[in-house]
Amino acid sequence: MQTQLELAKAGRLTPQIESVAAQEDQEPEVIRRRVAAGKIVIPAHPGRPDQMIVGIGKGLRTKVNASIGTSSDIVDIDLEIRKARIAEAEGADTLMELSTGGDLNRIRREILDHSRLPVGNVPLYQAFCEAARRYRNPNRLDPEFLFDLIEQQLEDGISFMAIHCGINRYTLERLRNQGYRYGGLVSKGGTFMVSWMEYNRRENPLYEQFDRVCALLKRYDAVLSLGNGIRAGAIHDSHDRAQMAEMIINCELAERGRAMGCQTMVEGPGHVPLNEIEGNIMLEKRMSGDAPYYVLGPLPADSGAGYDHITAAIGAANSARYGADLICYITPAEHLALPNEDDVREGVRVTRLSARIGDIAKYPERRELEKQVALARRDMRWEDHFELLMFPAHAREIRASRTPENQKTCTMCGDFCAMERGAALFEASISPEKRVPGASDQL
Repeated sequence: MQTQLELAKAGRLTPQIESVAAQEDQEPEVIRRRVAAGKIVIPAHPGRPDQMIVGIGKGLRTKVNASIGTSSDIVDIDLEIRKARIAEAEGADTLMELSTGGDLNRIRREILDHSRLPVGNVPLYQAFCEAARRYRNPNRLDPEFLFDLIEQQLEDGISFMAIHCGINRYTLERLRNQGYRYGGLVSKGGTFMVSWMEYNRRENPLYEQFDRVCALLKRYDAVLSLGNGIRAGAIHDSHDRAQMAEMIINCELAERGRAMGCQTMVEGPGHVPLNEIEGNIMLEKRMSGDAPYYVLGPLPADSGAGYDHITAAIGAANSARYGADLICYITPAEHLALPNEDDVREGVRVTRLSARIGDIAKYPERRELEKQVALARRDMRWEDHFELLMFPAHAREIRASRTPENQKTCTMCGDFCAMERGAALFEASISPEKRVPGASDQL
């Protein structure tokens, strides 16, 4: 079977490419050329015909990922199914199933059965969990079991995989030589692999056998997401030598993967001060040949726990503005607890809004919606206004809870409504392009 990348290189306009083009209001040939160049990926598993099609990469709307999954403390499959459904209903573009507790095969298959989103995962999680259960020591993981597990998960329907190929002996040497870190290691999969390498005094098999990794993913046309296992977990560690070593390796591997016909994207941080986000994205794009960039936020501060969805939203808006392609949401529970249903809902909403803000800056030609919102708000066309919003039900709920005496206005200003007064003063001066037919009748 040929991958979307190989088909695009051969000049084929696949149904998936045409679907992305229609969603993004772009010419199919433009999308095909960018897929062929590795600048756009389409995580569409051939075994899930009902899966939603989404394009990630250059010139496209910035996409949002929601992550769910059990832990060793909380194992509730029904809860995870509800969280998956909430993520889809709230407009997430992709879903990552990241369970580390319970029957991991069953949980993954249940999520795949109950979601239409492209589903990704981190195979190292299950691999090390199984080794810990079997041997009481995750460092006894057999690399052959890891590769078998990757294939099993792909067979189940996983559309993209975060695989930590960029951790090697060289990156560990950088980490040790710089005196470790303020924020330590924060990637579960990355830390497990570091521990395995140190315990066994061996090279990372995912790096050592990278061609084998690509061959497995190609078989199912899954997207290889080059995991950021040495990402900074504190802004004081941002762009340290260890992180940069892994980034360079991942960008090289992205190029190698593309040459083999495997769809690839690169994962980024993490925790990054606001002034470094643009530079981080520029480096990834430059070194990877413009491979799609998947970032976790990032968080531009470490002190916002409880409101880290807001902290991350600031980083996410800037990431989208400067060229990030897929943003993993952060929930209010980040750094504190396993997310619940409300956390998932809020995380998706805030991250979608952040991506939208970034896209408004990145694509000035796509601001028409904001203009229509402004016109509806100016003319106090409340129903039109609600329908144009990203979260209409929530907006209606707030207005209904505080009903004004004058139904044209709201309780913020009441009798002193600036919109109403301004319209009365300048109604005759409104130019045709700033007038909505029939709107003046409502003033």
